[in-house]
Amino acid sequence: MHALDDGSDIEQFDDREEGKDRQFVTALARGLELLRCFGAQERELGLTEMARRTGIPKPTVSRLAGTLAKLGYLEHMEAEGRYRLGAGVLALGYSMLARLDVRDVARPLMRELAERAQCSVSIAVRDRLSMVYVESIRSSASITVQRGVGTRLSLTTSALGRGYLVGLPESERAALLEQVRERAGEDWPRQQAGVEQALRDYAEYGFCMSLGEWDKDVYGVGVPFEAPDGTTMAFNCGKPAFKCSREYLQRELGPALAELVRKVGGSMGRITN
Repeated sequence: MHALDDGSDIEQFDDREEGKDRQFVTALARGLELLRCFGAQERELGLTEMARRTGIPKPTVSRLAGTLAKLGYLEHMEAEGRYRLGAGVLALGYSMLARLDVRDVARPLMRELAERAQCSVSIAVRDRLSMVYVESIRSSASITVQRGVGTRLSLTTSALGRGYLVGLPESERAALLEQVRERAGEDWPRQQAGVEQALRDYAEYGFCMSLGEWDKDVYGVGVPFEAPDGTTMAFNCGKPAFKCSREYLQRELGPALAELVRKVGGSMGRITN
């Protein structure tokens, strides 16, 4: 498998998984990998591009895409020779989002903080080695961080990813970071140092930071949260880098986000640090 360090690319399917688990169905896994190819910037894709992104042979991609189109998970645009996600995927996505009650509780608090601090406030869950927005509130500021639901962020360099990592049990975090290390190559020392700093910051301040390390134009803070159903996720606040500093994050934005998370936890019957 392969993934870019910034979380912007998908991890390619590995046929060797089949030999590791007798319950593993390769054809099903390959079909799901095709659906993962699509994102906010990749709304329409052809067979060649899907084959490149997944590492699956093009003839197999053609058969899988045809099957998914018949089932309603893809739409085939014959004139363009391309595919896009169908309504079937939307139904699955809403079923998942519907169980995240935390969004309903947090949304008013997120909106208030976004306006007060003129920032963007988001919630994300982990998908493999990336974080994915499941809620995002932007302020009315003329210049703000413009990323919506479905955006993928780095697990190790974004404030959201670091917020997620610091909230995990040590053994689970170590296992996850080992996967990152195998894929990061020469960039691993930089990513590792960032995570270690995040752990120190969380222990000292109750939140962690990313100072342009995922996106040079964005500074942000992250805080972990465990939902009542046991789902681990993270909250973050982000602002354009030219409008804030590390001192501002430590003094204002970080404490404000940590307080928001405490309020959400209290409303949902969770005790948070």
